[in-house]
Amino acid sequence: MGDEFRDFTLAAVQAAPVFLDREASIDKACALIEQAGAQGADLAVFGETWVPGYAGFAEAGRGVRIGPLLRRFVLNAVEVPSPATDALCAAARKAGTDVAIGVAERDSTTQGTIYCTLLFIGREGKLLGKHRKLKPTFFERSVWGEGDGSSLRLYDRPYGRLGGLNCWEHQMGLPGYALIAQGLQVHAGAWPGATYTRQEILSRAFAMQATAYVVMTGGLLREEDMPDDVKGAMRPNNGHSAIIGPDGELLAGPLLDEEGILTAKANLGTVMVQKLIADHAGHYTRPDVFDFRVNRQPRDVARFDDGDSEGRRALLDGVASGTIRDGNELAGAFEDLMARGSGE
Repeated sequence: MGDEFRDFTLAAVQAAPVFLDREASIDKACALIEQAGAQGADLAVFGETWVPGYAGFAEAGRGVRIGPLLRRFVLNAVEVPSPATDALCAAARKAGTDVAIGVAERDSTTQGTIYCTLLFIGREGKLLGKHRKLKPTFFERSVWGEGDGSSLRLYDRPYGRLGGLNCWEHQMGLPGYALIAQGLQVHAGAWPGATYTRQEILSRAFAMQATAYVVMTGGLLREEDMPDDVKGAMRPNNGHSAIIGPDGELLAGPLLDEEGILTAKANLGTVMVQKLIADHAGHYTRPDVFDFRVNRQPRDVARFDDGDSEGRRALLDGVASGTIRDGNELAGAFEDLMARGSGE
């Protein structure tokens, strides 16, 4: 009979956050996750930095004081892990659905840097991982820090290999190929929402190149969703969410200017057929011509050595050179090293 693949359901959750209010936005997100689960979603995707909202005010021109807004933005950012992420995990478990949701992540060590982060949460109620946007776009450079390659990973889920990117990372090319090369099948594309169609163009092109399903979810922020002091400081976002097949065709949406949950059926058999046509991690590439390397080491700002590094080096050199030849000599050298490291 051959292999058979079951259908699964993808959901794009388009809704306005409670702008610059972390706790209220988390409560709303949990309710929306429950709704997506009730509609049978295997995966529910929210927009870019959905909690506590997209920092579009950073684009404001003269005459707008963005300092107070930026302060509120930082104070309402999400640390990972935290009670906010715990609540999202509990909601995913209750709903029985995976969740990909954008958050403004505050660095838990320094608390002075904000990252544009996409969280991946499993239906088991656990945080699978996170992806920090590699390069902030345009005015975002005054708000976001830069991520690193450690988060360019896929997650094996019951329905397929899941990955995701934020906004114009789809324009960069290489981050997307890093996911494609790992066998991407289902992709969470998180966007701030737009009053133009470029996010759809990029998302549909990416779906074709990846031969993967793309859940393109845009942020929604209408005039009525903005606090009074935000109006005039940023333009509205109309969402423009959709679900795209691995052939680049729309399966649901686009949804514009209103809240709603789009759903669509998906099947890995369809992904397989499209990869037979053009598999950019297989027969439709040329690794003999192109050498692609991804640095997945976390970009640590400092390394701290609390031991006797010179002593350790001497011990290793002694073993390598044969100066330390048997177990008794090795044990004695190790005890001497530990004594020096403890200050004895």
